[in-house]
Amino acid sequence: MSFAKARQLLQLAEMAAARHGGVTLNDIAETFAVDHRTAQRMTKALEESFGEVEIRTLPDRRRAWKLRDPGPARFQGLEDETLAALDISIRAAERGDTAADAAALRRLRERLIAHAPAREARRAESDAEALLEAQGFVARPGPRTRIDAGVAETVTHALKGPFRLRILYVTPGGAPPVPRIVEPHGLLVGPRRYLVARQPDRGPELRHFRLDRILEAEALDESFAMVPGFDIDAHAARAFGLFQSEREYGEVAWRFAPRAAAHAREFVFHPAQEVEENPDGSLVVRFKAAGWTEMAWHLYQWGDSVEVLAPEPLRRMVENHRRSDFEVLP
Repeated sequence: MSFAKARQLLQLAEMAAARHGGVTLNDIAETFAVDHRTAQRMTKALEESFGEVEIRTLPDRRRAWKLRDPGPARFQGLEDETLAALDISIRAAERGDTAADAAALRRLRERLIAHAPAREARRAESDAEALLEAQGFVARPGPRTRIDAGVAETVTHALKGPFRLRILYVTPGGAPPVPRIVEPHGLLVGPRRYLVARQPDRGPELRHFRLDRILEAEALDESFAMVPGFDIDAHAARAFGLFQSEREYGEVAWRFAPRAAAHAREFVFHPAQEVEENPDGSLVVRFKAAGWTEMAWHLYQWGDSVEVLAPEPLRRMVENHRRSDFEVLP
């Protein structure tokens, strides 16, 4: 049996277990876009592969297949298409002012995520977001770099494997593109997108490759072992934005003036931030991260309503660029 047919059989088993009345030949033909004869062969495979299949006769004389014990069908995993469909439905319910439906769908989504292994859940959520964006259901306002659609699709496929990637990469400075073999671990998404990957011939450390600088990408039929304990969220949290630097990593503290404190409370500057309320109404935000230049770019938008307490190099970077004539805050 091919891999595709095996997946179809597992999906059919899941349907037959989940539907109280079972599944009919018409259900199978419609779901899998097959003819009546193929639907019959699929029910035969279901009976042969699973022991607890009950065949019922419905009032309209049609037959239905009900699976009492789904067995392996329980272990299909969490699919990105499922999460994407749920997210679309949640957005539709919110736009239609049906708050109760939106809340129920969110609970269902959270239940699916909670029952999936952590790594699989993160992968499915990342893939679902990419799917929504590709289909036009997620918009990212503001400037962004151009990324070749074929490269993005290949990178996504390699991450799902995971498979090694052969990429043709443009380095800064105008040097000729260099082919590299890398082991993809995740994506960092922002104004630019970075592939987080190891390049085995250059050592065990994780590196960042800008997707807009990847001219060509090919997923190889070679799997690899991920870095033990790797977590894309924990990796991303070491930076304020996308730039990672051991030299810059450390304590960060910003003080927002009383007039900006309420606005600053609406932001999550870092997933592990700590917030201090001062008696004068000001707000201090503390976290650990690298990326002073990206911090400076962000702080510029706040004008003179924010003061850098730490680190000292960042304070020096912004001290002569704190404007007082901005009419609105970020």
